[in-house]
Amino acid sequence: MQKLSRLYVRPGKPKNRQSASQSLSLRRRRHALGSVFLKLLRASSMEKPKILIQLDTDPHPSVFDRVVAVDAGAEHVFSYGNVQPEQVRDLVHGAIFTRGPKDLHRTAIFIGGSDVALGEQILAEVRKTLLPKFGLSVSVLLDSNGANTTAAAAVRAAARHLNLRQTTSLVLGGTGPVGKRVAHLLAKLGGSVRIGSRQLDRAEAVVQAIRARLPEAKLKAVSTASSAEGAPALNDCDLVIAAGAAGTLLLPKKIRDTASSLKVAIDLNAVPPVGIEGVEVHDKGTPRDNQIVYGALGVGETKMKVHKALIAQLFEKNTHIFDIE
Repeated sequence: MQKLSRLYVRPGKPKNRQSASQSLSLRRRRHALGSVFLKLLRASSMEKPKILIQLDTDPHPSVFDRVVAVDAGAEHVFSYGNVQPEQVRDLVHGAIFTRGPKDLHRTAIFIGGSDVALGEQILAEVRKTLLPKFGLSVSVLLDSNGANTTAAAAVRAAARHLNLRQTTSLVLGGTGPVGKRVAHLLAKLGGSVRIGSRQLDRAEAVVQAIRARLPEAKLKAVSTASSAEGAPALNDCDLVIAAGAAGTLLLPKKIRDTASSLKVAIDLNAVPPVGIEGVEVHDKGTPRDNQIVYGALGVGETKMKVHKALIAQLFEKNTHIFDIE
């Protein structure tokens, strides 16, 4: 205390220049310490920045997904490419152990890449690694190849015009990543769903996979390998959604013209030739040939809205798991 008191200058004229200098130095130190304390106090009361951790199964993480993430409100995007299931644990631990439970809603995980099956494996590993019972969890979105958001957008478009619970639908290309998810959503909504494929056994496998998750689903596998099979598959259908490979014509106009019950046709292929002949890529609820039709870009606008809305919701709480359900 005696040593410390010598640093203070009593009111009045300083005894000498040295004591005045010491007093000024002490005031400066106290001011600096006070400024540091205030900065720390403000930092502790501020919300943490929104961090999206992108786990991409491709060698180069998708630029598209990164741009959408930023536009949807992510302040930082940490991108990892060529992610394999055995690498997931350490990446997730880095996400959940760096912030307290009250701040973990500001961290989220996005799973992408072109391999949908591998993306589902990554999601399974993420879920195994999270520790929700201790509050150590972050929200997760799976959208490998854009399959989930595209399927949701297609079904949303159909729902604008039809009561899907009372609708009979045909999903062409129903064994692909998007087609399987379209069929799943339509079945979950209670409608009758026909899964079309050029290989009937593959369509049957999809039926069994969906029934494993939705036992009451009204599903039927149909072959669409030829024009002769295409017309019967469309019989009594209210809705057709084409989700086949790019540049593959799945429904010629001459067959679509014979489908008197068909009300809505949705094509998710933007690469010529389109999947449903006579549908333009920009069509969005467009009347054509006594049907309401949507093209790939017409659905794409809704897909982007769904994608951005899901990214935004990831940061609302730390317990969301967004899969096709």
